[in-house]
Amino acid sequence: MATNGVPISSQQCEVMCGPLLNYRHMTGEYTSSPIWHGSVLIVTSPGQHPQPLSLRSASSATSPSDSHSFQPERLYEDSRKAFFRYAIDVPFLDHESEWEYNISNMVPAPAEHSHINPNKTCRFWIPSKHESMRIMFHSCNGFSVGTDMNTWKGPSLWKDVMRVHTEQPFHVMIGGGDQIYNDGIRTEGPLKEWTDIKNPHKRRDYPFGEDLRVKCDIYYFENYVKWYSTDAFAVANAQIPQLNIWDDHDIIDGFGSYTDHFMKCPVFRGIGGVAHKYYMLFQQHLAPPISSFTTSISHHSRMREKLSRHHSRQADTPAPAVQTQEAFVLQEQSEGPSYVLGKRPGPYVEECSRNMYCQLGKHIAFAGIDARTERTRHQVNYPDTYDLFFNRISSALQASNGEIKHLILLLGVPIAYPRLQWLENILQSPMIGPIKFLNKRFGIASGFFNSFDGSVDLVDDLDDHYTAHQHKKERKDLVLRIQQLAKSRSVRVTILGGDVHLAALGRFYSNPDLHIPVEKDFRFTANIVSSAITNKPPPAAVANLLARRNKIHHLDDETDETLLELFDKQPGEGEGVKPKSAPNNHATMPSRNYAIIAESHSHSPSPAATATAAPTTNGHPLTNGNHAAAAAPFAPASNPRSALHKGEEGAGASHAAAQGIQKTGLAGRFGLDVAVRVEVDSADTEGRTCGYGLSIPALEC
Repeated sequence: MATNGVPISSQQCEVMCGPLLNYRHMTGEYTSSPIWHGSVLIVTSPGQHPQPLSLRSASSATSPSDSHSFQPERLYEDSRKAFFRYAIDVPFLDHESEWEYNISNMVPAPAEHSHINPNKTCRFWIPSKHESMRIMFHSCNGFSVGTDMNTWKGPSLWKDVMRVHTEQPFHVMIGGGDQIYNDGIRTEGPLKEWTDIKNPHKRRDYPFGEDLRVKCDIYYFENYVKWYSTDAFAVANAQIPQLNIWDDHDIIDGFGSYTDHFMKCPVFRGIGGVAHKYYMLFQQHLAPPISSFTTSISHHSRMREKLSRHHSRQADTPAPAVQTQEAFVLQEQSEGPSYVLGKRPGPYVEECSRNMYCQLGKHIAFAGIDARTERTRHQVNYPDTYDLFFNRISSALQASNGEIKHLILLLGVPIAYPRLQWLENILQSPMIGPIKFLNKRFGIASGFFNSFDGSVDLVDDLDDHYTAHQHKKERKDLVLRIQQLAKSRSVRVTILGGDVHLAALGRFYSNPDLHIPVEKDFRFTANIVSSAITNKPPPAAVANLLARRNKIHHLDDETDETLLELFDKQPGEGEGVKPKSAPNNHATMPSRNYAIIAESHSHSPSPAATATAAPTTNGHPLTNGNHAAAAAPFAPASNPRSALHKGEEGAGASHAAAQGIQKTGLAGRFGLDVAVRVEVDSADTEGRTCGYGLSIPALEC
């Protein structure tokens, strides 16, 4: 007998990776009984039959303490592995609650997977139904090709994440892209032969046949299994629900930002399809498209298939038999309510972009733009994708009837960031031509040029930035749409961005001549830049250069922007640790890091909390523990790189929010506390950090 094609057996289930926990969405947001929805993913050897997942309350004060059982659903299976998803749900309660789950018959798969412990009971937390989620944000969770692993000793900051989680639990962790680095596919994997081809025309025309597709498929899968089973990161994956978007390294370095004619070559289109398959499975817990691109299918036939399938929501177009002869692929009945799909496939990844919107508890919403699927050297997203995305957000905020006070917007790449157009001009100027010629003929300056299209290696990274000259109009339009959304829906927008391998805090704000306090300024939008949690930072000289380029820019006549000088001391200062940057650089921090975002004020309805709650004036508590001076008059600094509002006063290592552990009350009833936790010493395998804090007020309009 079989259920959903899965053989019924009492044998133990061999697990290769997992469990991985995702947050998906909540229902009943505006009722007295909201429900949290998530999923758990396991990867097994083929032919396995996992037992149901058992979920029960681990909180002594929780009344629904009985165990709930959830059945596995097979997403994908071939001759090497199988993916199973458990769709789970639990109620939000009057208090923060802890839940534990396990799957009884799991054992490690043989050989290289024997180190994992899949049978351990895992726990996660959800907030009170009166409050919002406590957020951990990270990006760039891997190593670039050529990293000195004697200096950068693995993903040690995840140990600090779990220490903080033990002290004050995270309810969700947001991945801003590059959750895994797949770049090794071109240096030690099946694309090495292709990469080594010197003739660009031969490299562009190189076929992506079935043999190469299978080898790339194996590489991506095994790299995911290896990385997602790594020490503290694996522990976090099982206990902190994830929300992820992807970026170039989830595919390969620079994907989407090389020249158009090269990006359309069979190999790039091929690995785009394979990487998308495993991004869907490991990071989104969704069945992949029924087929991936191969050169055996014409481009136009595949595009017609994609459009037909997207509009009909049914994959009735037959897939190539060679790709499905030994595979099972679940036909998803629904994309899920948290996704905002693009109208048409991307130019190089022939799938529709997968943007996201969901609510993170009572007062915070999350929206994430898929800035990779539609990316080219000259665009980040299609105009109609922005329309769909902002229409969805606006409608959801309107439906909240004012309950949503803060929108966390994930862009992946920072948008409030220093310009480097002068560097772009140099790297793309005629003066580079002779050096490029010498490189092609004699290999001179080989490290200066990339292995793909022969351009200067930095150009693809610069082209990724919203501040790049070719994205200037798209960037301005996006910022203005964010401002209009904030104004029309009376919601504060805070942007998350990663990618750049350092920490910073950018802000858009109204021109000081308009005399608008930040609390009432719909243009005030902070951009929390947190990157990388694992990859090596740029050299200090690069960070110092960026800090020197931290000018006060004018987006238009009404909006200015600049970085906050947040880093008032060096991590490990006074402990004999080498400084990360120059003494005059307080704006960019080249050290591994992650961020914590949480509500500044408690919304608990308990009598005890109500009795001790502080009265407020203009959104600031008159008394709140050690913050009795919170209501003192505040005057914005004449230098906008310093504090523009009360929550930025004293920003840095001594700010009350710096450790990311306790609510400060400094940002008023609906404001946020932000902590950026920065690695002190890369030689410390325990990942000890130094925190830098500030608070962000809600929008009062």
